Amino acid sequence: MGLLLKQAYMLNHSGEQIVGDILVENGKITALEEQIADRGHREINCRNKWVFPGFIDVHVHLREPGFEAKETIESGTRAAARGGFTTIFCMPNTNPPLDQPELIKQVLNTAVREGVVHVHPIAAITKHQQGEELTDFFALKEAGAAALSDDGVGVQSSHMMKQAMIKAKLLGLPIVAHCEDDTLAAGGVVHEGAFSQRHGLPGIPSDSEYIHVGRDILLAEETGARYHVCHISAKESVRLVREGKQRGVKVTAEVAPHHLLLCDEDIPGPDPNFKMNPPLRSKTDQQAVVKGLVDGTIDVIATDHAPHTEEEKAQGMLKAPFGIVGLETAFPLLYTHLVKTGILSLAQLVEKMTVKPAEIFGLNKGRLGIGADADLTVVDLDLEQPIRPEHFLSKGRNTPFAGWICHGWPIATIVNGTVVWQAQASMV
Repeated sequence: MGLLLKQAYMLNHSGEQIVGDILVENGKITALEEQIADRGHREINCRNKWVFPGFIDVHVHLREPGFEAKETIESGTRAAARGGFTTIFCMPNTNPPLDQPELIKQVLNTAVREGVVHVHPIAAITKHQQGEELTDFFALKEAGAAALSDDGVGVQSSHMMKQAMIKAKLLGLPIVAHCEDDTLAAGGVVHEGAFSQRHGLPGIPSDSEYIHVGRDILLAEETGARYHVCHISAKESVRLVREGKQRGVKVTAEVAPHHLLLCDEDIPGPDPNFKMNPPLRSKTDQQAVVKGLVDGTIDVIATDHAPHTEEEKAQGMLKAPFGIVGLETAFPLLYTHLVKTGILSLAQLVEKMTVKPAEIFGLNKGRLGIGADADLTVVDLDLEQPIRPEHFLSKGRNTPFAGWICHGWPIATIVNGTVVWQAQASMV
């Protein structure tokens, strides 16, 4: 017996709306037609709902091992499923960092045992993420690492980054870079600008990001490595990526929902739920990343989901750790504030959360079609409700979007043909 999704809205290859049935059997889509006979299949009524390829998030912090009070692989993947994500990539800044093959295997085994969505671990570029000695890229890839990153810190040594790119290229692994020059950013907690000056807080200037972005694009050009910029936030970084692409450099970039929807003018006061790294930058920077997303300079949207405990975030703007959660709010926020406002089409938003991340990281996912993996997200674009952190499945409640009213909520998530999350009373 298969799973039959009835009368769903979908996007065809041209981005046009169609209506039809989807039959799922043995983890694959086996039929996609205007009408499919029941024949005893389990049926889900998707009338007036949309079915998209499962969303893919290439930047998530699952915190396990070492920081299980913030998040676990079990809680993080359930939060992902609630947000409509069927595949996530987890960053290596755990404790210990994911710099050994055994740790990569541990994450993969735990994800299979306790997780509900596909998990691809990203391994550390340098041992202990200290920027002093490269990890064993070959062994990490053999263990299942999908990419390499020292996310959370930037690789300060240009020589170290160049050697990393040379070795990563040989193995076909992308370098996924947190771009931050410590000598420029040290001690900052918010963007260096009007807000930091008004509240007497140490600032993080934009050049701390774009100096590394420019350096790394030149190194990628020289070495031929695949280079991906994490959570781009500064207008100069967008320009550098655009120019790099025009020269044929293998550079891609991601942007987080909060950098698309907020700037430092929106921070109501010294609230640590608005503290993240890179920080919310100026209005001009915000407009630049939106433009970069629309014109294709920025390839994908990634949440940079970074849960912390309430106690940690209650320490105030100076001491609280960087980061906010994002898995459970990304699509409704983006649909409400980018699609309903006419900045992006629905097809463009879905592409940047499915097709593009799959292409960049070499996944055979991100599409609806016969024979495709049955990783699917069912969304009610008409459903309107506020963001309620107290309802999150993530352990983290740290979001600046609490109380925002959004449309377009995922109501069911299907992984390998199995419903792994479904909103209560969402479908008859």
